[in-house]
Amino acid sequence: MTLFKSLFLSALLCTSFAATAHEYEVGQLHIDHPWSREMPPTAPTAAVYFVIHNKGASADRLVSVETPVAGKAEMHEHIDQNGLMKMQQVQFVTVPAGGEATFAPMAYHVMLFNLKQQGKDGERFPLTLHFEKAGEVTVQVAVQKDAPAAAHDMSQHKN
Repeated sequence: MTLFKSLFLSALLCTSFAATAHEYEVGQLHIDHPWSREMPPTAPTAAVYFVIHNKGASADRLVSVETPVAGKAEMHEHIDQNGLMKMQQVQFVTVPAGGEATFAPMAYHVMLFNLKQQGKDGERFPLTLHFEKAGEVTVQVAVQKDAPAAAHDMSQHKN
């Protein structure tokens, strides 16, 4: 393969990766690929997932979330209660210094209630994350038919 073809192929691959990935920064926090699964049009709720990486030397906390597409947005977690998985609201999620907080199916997630309409595959909607120290950042949540390839069951993941 010629050098030109190699460079062209590399540029093409980098462009396609950039088109599917979306990342956001606020302070020392880095938010990776916010996404939500496409739900049936009549479903009253949806969930949002992402990973928050803390590159800083001190912990921060996600203290609230909001979006114009839902009447209410809450942070939730799944817990094992006497052998049954139960979802419960949390008031904040700590992002440890040099660590991460993972929002994934069967782990922390953002629940959206009283949706104005369900998102369709390929659409995006805004979600504002409010952090105790870093402030706020608005991310664009990608609606997808299936979970991203990198997303998997994080129920055993501990922060």
